[in-house]
Amino acid sequence: MGVSLNFPNFGQILKPMAKQSDLLRENFRISLESIKSNLLRSILTILIIAIGIMALVGILTAIDAIKNSISSEFLRMGANTFSIESRGMHVHIGGNRYRSKNFSHITYREAKRFKDELNFPAVTSISVRGTGIATVKYESKKTDPNVAVQGVDENFLLTGGYEIEKGRSFTEQEILNSRNLVIIGSEIVSKLFGKQIDPVNKIITIGGGRYRVIGVLKSKGSSMGFSDDRSCMLPVTNVRQYFSRPNMSFKINIMPLDPKLLDIGIGEAEGLFRIIRHLAISDESDFNITKSDNLAQMLLENLKYVTVAATIIGIITLIGAAIGLMNIMLVSVAERTREIGTRKAIGAKSSLIKQQFLFEAIVIGQMGGALGIILGILMGNLVAASIGTPFIIPWIWILGGVLLCAGVSLASGIIPAVKASKLDPIIALRYE
Repeated sequence: MGVSLNFPNFGQILKPMAKQSDLLRENFRISLESIKSNLLRSILTILIIAIGIMALVGILTAIDAIKNSISSEFLRMGANTFSIESRGMHVHIGGNRYRSKNFSHITYREAKRFKDELNFPAVTSISVRGTGIATVKYESKKTDPNVAVQGVDENFLLTGGYEIEKGRSFTEQEILNSRNLVIIGSEIVSKLFGKQIDPVNKIITIGGGRYRVIGVLKSKGSSMGFSDDRSCMLPVTNVRQYFSRPNMSFKINIMPLDPKLLDIGIGEAEGLFRIIRHLAISDESDFNITKSDNLAQMLLENLKYVTVAATIIGIITLIGAAIGLMNIMLVSVAERTREIGTRKAIGAKSSLIKQQFLFEAIVIGQMGGALGIILGILMGNLVAASIGTPFIIPWIWILGGVLLCAGVSLASGIIPAVKASKLDPIIALRYE
């Protein structure tokens, strides 16, 4: 008995698929022609969508640039360091309050004893702020009275993330002898010496004292209104002597040699400094220990609120764009009622009519989204350029913009598409 095998006819299977593909292409072509025939209306809707996406992508790109700037600035200040400071300051960031109580200042003797007695693999430095309104003079030239004077020791440049561009840093002996030496920022060099004169070994006047320049700091630029390029660094013992004021409080920076030991180092440092401050076990620590990235984290935390606000603004704009797009599509259905009736009368299915209007909405939405993404990236990177951060391409926000535009297009196109697909062909043909 013979067994017959019936193999499928692939030609018969592929023919409906090819026909369906042709119908899709034809629907897409008709959608593009409809958009062209209502060009002004389509352009206005595209612009409305583009503005919403631009606001969303642009603001969020700018926020990413600001985050990168904050992170890089604090990284250059020494990412693996922590500091011990007096609690006699008030710092308010967002809804948080830090150092809410006044405690006694940290004396030079306490800071020096800590530096000498810390038995931990770390580099320790002592610093103190002298003034922020000094005037620096060289011969007949002088700066504005806005130069910051800081007292530092031989380890401060390392723990603070500074680099010497020209000259050298202080030696331990120079700190002990309170020598009249200074390391200056690049902005002071440009104001007093220009490009022709080498500032190293030149004598400058700071306040009432004369100091020999031994080094120039590599430029860091300005961030959030502050600039290390407009500062002078003197031996901490010199500032203690010539810029003395009541209750002068010194700051201690500690940089563990192994970044993994940062938290252990904090515990060791707190234990030693509590002994130096003569605190009992039950006493609260009367000083602050702050990681170098804590302030950066607080600032980044508060930027989340700006991100949420920007997202809400962008979504509200997109809702307005969706309403405008839906209105245009409903008007288009009304204007093309006879065309829809003719197509249905010659055999067009409701699904094809619905598909055509959805295509129109999606094309307009994606065109608006593409324009908005390009404008948003440019707007956000203008902010990035102004604060000195590299060009950013926010892939997450680009993908989000594309998905949002697709959602807006579907949401605003579905009602007109369904309305068009349900039109009775006889009534539609009689529509005036």
